[in-house]
Amino acid sequence: MDIFYKLIKWLVFFTYFLLIANINFQVLIKRRSVPVSMSWILTIYIFPLIGISIWFFFGELYLGNREKKIANRIWSMSNKWIKDLKSCEYIFQIKNSEVARSLFQLCKHRQGISGIKSNRLKLLTNTKKTMEILIRDIYLARHNIEMVFYIWKPGGIADDVAIALIESAKRGIRCRLMLDSAGSIEFFRSPWVELMRKSGIQVVEALKLNLIRILFRRLDVRQHRKIILIDDYISYSGSMNLIDPILFKQSSGVGKWIDLMTRIEGPIATTIGIVYSCDWEIETGLKILPKLPSRNVLNNYSRNNDTSIQVIASGPGFPENMIHQALLTAIYSARNELIITTPYFVPSDDLLHAICTAAQRGVQVSIIIPLYHDSILVKWASRVFFSELLAAGVKIYQFKKGLLHSKSILVDRQLSLVGTVNLDMRSLWLNFEITLVIDDINFGHNLAFIQNQYICDSFLLDKKKWDMRSYWTQVIEKIFYFLSPLL
Repeated sequence: MDIFYKLIKWLVFFTYFLLIANINFQVLIKRRSVPVSMSWILTIYIFPLIGISIWFFFGELYLGNREKKIANRIWSMSNKWIKDLKSCEYIFQIKNSEVARSLFQLCKHRQGISGIKSNRLKLLTNTKKTMEILIRDIYLARHNIEMVFYIWKPGGIADDVAIALIESAKRGIRCRLMLDSAGSIEFFRSPWVELMRKSGIQVVEALKLNLIRILFRRLDVRQHRKIILIDDYISYSGSMNLIDPILFKQSSGVGKWIDLMTRIEGPIATTIGIVYSCDWEIETGLKILPKLPSRNVLNNYSRNNDTSIQVIASGPGFPENMIHQALLTAIYSARNELIITTPYFVPSDDLLHAICTAAQRGVQVSIIIPLYHDSILVKWASRVFFSELLAAGVKIYQFKKGLLHSKSILVDRQLSLVGTVNLDMRSLWLNFEITLVIDDINFGHNLAFIQNQYICDSFLLDKKKWDMRSYWTQVIEKIFYFLSPLL
């Protein structure tokens, strides 16, 4: 019996040794930032069981093998479609403003196409009104409706959207709905799924969670995009989930969620459509490439030729580090003013350095974040960056009238970035995200007006008071900072 226990003991030790050695090799073989690598190694050695478990679920695996093969295949086919799109020369903007030029050049060289002109844009800031406009568009749809959301929570005005979709499907409109499995778990447990499918709506559960799939891909890679496409010419994107803000997470005590959405009419729907097509094919294996824009569509918006829009999509299978590069390029392009709104602020070292450098070279930099937060981990992790930002001259505003969920960057009131990307590691490196890059002074002024409203409803963080916070508070911040590369 003693020999048996010794064998078990040595087997456990040998297995543990192999796991540790393998994880160390995986951490070191891939070029990560030093803080991220050190965080993984220290976590594994200080908390071995917890560290190994975290690595197993969140360390290396991204998509399953099936999804990887599809992702590789669709990009070869999508490149052919992009070549066909390039033949529609009438939709491309040749010139950009000075502040936007570098970012649009980056997008052109990495994504293959220039910015799209002749679009009509509207910035929507009230979730209820946004839903009402969306419902109207759904009832007016003539051909097709495609949607992808991270969260669809049944109840309130979200049910009105569901009813509009069902009635549109019954009158012959082709409807496709893709929702993240984790974010929309309540929806998939509700009767709405069966009701929609019976009406003819194709409902897909993206990145589905189950015990078997956990073994083959990362658990925290999520479908975080928010996209609506109607008749291949109306598109929506931004930070809003399909929820009624009066009902959503009210028990957490953070107040009403504040979001931004952009409604666009014009040929940019085509490039957003290719992103949706790729996501749909990764999940279903079926291709639904959007139609190329016609000159007739373009003529409807010919008076908006000064506007130029790029669509940046991220996630496994999409151009690597594109979102991160775009954010850095935008920040370094600022000459006078930079305003950032984000609910989750755990930036990379490069982004932190870029923001501080902007302030130190005379740019007026403002960051607006929520005072009340639904994530304690991210809230504490973000605090460790405040001292460095304040020392550089960055103004930090804490929004007090709800959970500010808007994700936006405005550079010199001309270049706007609006989408789903949070300034944290998960959005920057993992999730399926989307950002609209908009070179338009009118849109920039509208966004500035909204951001200044946020500032009026915020507390300005005082550097002297911040520096006087307790020693133990600083210790807690440092602990969460240590974990920040893993958040």
